[in-house]
Amino acid sequence: MIRFFVEWYKRYFSDPQAVLLAVMLILGFAIVIFMGDMLAPVLAAIVIAYLLEGIVQHLTSIHIPRMVSVTIVFLLFMAFSLIIILGLLPLISRQLTDLVQQLPQLINDGQQLLLQLPEKYPQLITESQIWDFMQVVRSGIAELGQNVLSFSLASIPRLITILVYLVLGPVLVFFFLKDKQLISNWFASILPEERPLLERVWHEMDGQIGNYVRGKFYEILIVGSITFTVFSLMGLKYAVLLSAMVGLSVIIPYIGATVATIPVAIAAYIQWGWGADFGWIILAYGIIQALDGNLLVPLLFSEAVNLHPIAIIVAVLVFGGLWGFWGVFFAIPLATLVNALISAWPRKGRGKFYTSEHSS
Repeated sequence: MIRFFVEWYKRYFSDPQAVLLAVMLILGFAIVIFMGDMLAPVLAAIVIAYLLEGIVQHLTSIHIPRMVSVTIVFLLFMAFSLIIILGLLPLISRQLTDLVQQLPQLINDGQQLLLQLPEKYPQLITESQIWDFMQVVRSGIAELGQNVLSFSLASIPRLITILVYLVLGPVLVFFFLKDKQLISNWFASILPEERPLLERVWHEMDGQIGNYVRGKFYEILIVGSITFTVFSLMGLKYAVLLSAMVGLSVIIPYIGATVATIPVAIAAYIQWGWGADFGWIILAYGIIQALDGNLLVPLLFSEAVNLHPIAIIVAVLVFGGLWGFWGVFFAIPLATLVNALISAWPRKGRGKFYTSEHSS
């Protein structure tokens, strides 16, 4: 057994670059896991600055000075943030509050509809099963209400923290953009001068992660905006809340679209019941999903993510469990990073070191 581990170590860690890369990965994961809450505004600012850097580079490529480009992009970012905070979030909150207030009536309407099922399909479902199901639903909603109340009372200190983050976040984003080269040079100064493996992995992942994250951000905006426009024109209630949910659902491939279908169908059914209007809403939603998957995604993502669906689902579960929303959002880039690391990792075999480039 000891010999097995010794051979495994020699195979994968004989190259000093592999040891350096492993140490950096361990430190990076340890910082995020154990200091993630403490460094949340810094980590969020790094992500936002990384997203905005592509726009800054585009402006500098047309001969606009970097400081002017950074200022323009930062002001646009602040304007967009204010629109979201002062415009969109109050609408979502208002519709969510309205929905919560109407839940008792919606439950009663749903109960009346469900009680019709035993009359139509007595061989499949009984009235007692309907009552048992409704009891479970009512108990779940009562528990949800208690959790919301307790969360509201316990979240008062968090509101102060959020306010501090709202001030610190934009400041950090500005300095990460403004002093990008200075920060990069400092970080490079603490690394060994010879680091071809790190540079190869970084350059490979920089393009893929940058393309994916920026493309996913644009996809959320486009899908959410189109869904809101369609739902509003068709007169569906809670259009803002549902379109925000549909927009965010694109973060999780395969699963998100399926999950978002349920509240859309429920809202349409409660408003119109079975009928033409319900059918048109479901058809419109299906067309939006089809256009997103077959037209929008190929246009936004210049490089396909070559991952098996099982790998994507596992990545969503693992990274989402570790880091919540951000883990879900970055699940595919992180899975791609892991795949690239496995492929690029130097190995000792047949008397020489080789990588995926040599073995391919």
